[in-house]
Amino acid sequence: MKLLFATNNPNKLKEVQAKLPQYEIVSLQELGITEEIPETGTTLEENALIKARYLYQKFQLDCFADDTGLEIESLNNEPGVFSARYAGNEKSAEANMEKVLTKLKGKTNRKARFRTAIALIQGGNERVVEGIVNGKIIEEKRGNGGFGYDPIFVADGHDETFAQLSLDIKNKIGHRGLAVDELVKCL
Repeated sequence: MKLLFATNNPNKLKEVQAKLPQYEIVSLQELGITEEIPETGTTLEENALIKARYLYQKFQLDCFADDTGLEIESLNNEPGVFSARYAGNEKSAEANMEKVLTKLKGKTNRKARFRTAIALIQGGNERVVEGIVNGKIIEEKRGNGGFGYDPIFVADGHDETFAQLSLDIKNKIGHRGLAVDELVKCL
């Protein structure tokens, strides 16, 4: 079965393909869509639906889209829906991490969670599922894998950052992997 995935992020695509080997996952790039789909929602769920609806209206094919946010308790759940652009519209992972680490300097409460919302449109029917992983923000970056905030996030029950974990382990315990597990139940 072919499913369109509203992403041009090769890291997200790799994570999802690893979880759904029985499906042909097609990215925006493979369809020749290089422009970014506007994320004008105020929640992760709204943004995921906006992207999925855009893709479904354009191609009339089953599709899904995700939006992910890092929510840090002591920062009033920032960066949240603004995670990708936290330090500016250039979407720099390094600048985003530096902003988080700067804002957390001197704070003892470093509890955080990653949350992913996935909107699926299949046969015109819409569903939204979610994956959440709780953890904490450490004081300095560790690891070379992953992407985004992975080098500063450690999931509860683990000692390594998401950037230090293998893709297989991250997919089992991570927010996107958990959301994809929920997506599979809908397919």
